[in-house]
Amino acid sequence: MLVDSHCHLNFPELYENLATIKQSMQDNQVGHALCISVTLPDFPQVLALAEANNHFYASVGVHPDYENIQEPTVDELIALANHPKVIGIGETGLDYFRLTGDLEWQRNRFRTHIRAAIACGKPLIIHTRNASEDTLRIMREENAQQIGGVMHCFTESLDVAKQAIDLGFYISFSGIVTFKNALSIKEVARNIPLDKMLVETDSPYLAPMPHRGKTNQPSYVKFVAQEIATLRGLPFDEVATATTQNFFKLFKHATM
Repeated sequence: MLVDSHCHLNFPELYENLATIKQSMQDNQVGHALCISVTLPDFPQVLALAEANNHFYASVGVHPDYENIQEPTVDELIALANHPKVIGIGETGLDYFRLTGDLEWQRNRFRTHIRAAIACGKPLIIHTRNASEDTLRIMREENAQQIGGVMHCFTESLDVAKQAIDLGFYISFSGIVTFKNALSIKEVARNIPLDKMLVETDSPYLAPMPHRGKTNQPSYVKFVAQEIATLRGLPFDEVATATTQNFFKLFKHATM
């Protein structure tokens, strides 16, 4: 069995085809999926998906790419996370690729999420792009190691991965690891401990080979696991079992 540890099933491309997507998950032995919140207004739909489907879970958070929207407070995040199907805080973090200028608001938002995660005892789901130094610095300053979490859709260096692992975080690989030119990400997938690894789709984005360029979906997480197995010279079932166990070890409020 596999788990898609990060997807956006409330996005229209997937939500409108949910019955087909669920059947494809079943056909490909993808037993669970974590539906990720990116804004507070969309959180009710994310939570509704988790409530309506036994093997779906939800997170609550505000993505760093969204500027000039409803800003979360620590208390709001804690209150929204007080639900049995909400198993993580995020997606949160820093993104210096899509936005420029004074991004102190982004760093403050990240700190808010870390504080809420520690307070409610649910792990962080962290997005970082072109911002690894500040991301790790804030994680240390806010004692993110107290709660841990996952560096989702990892695209940074092996050194950054090792620093995150030292802080108690898992590294999650998306379909990018299957891309021919993703050499640095393949290096990370070969070299980090298998017991610190998750797999995801980040669907509807980043469909893996051989579906690159198409709408991604949770069942395609098997191609991510297959690539990692190939890179490490391991049986596919060993990678599938390990990443599934890792998911439930990290997200303790989820049930297998």
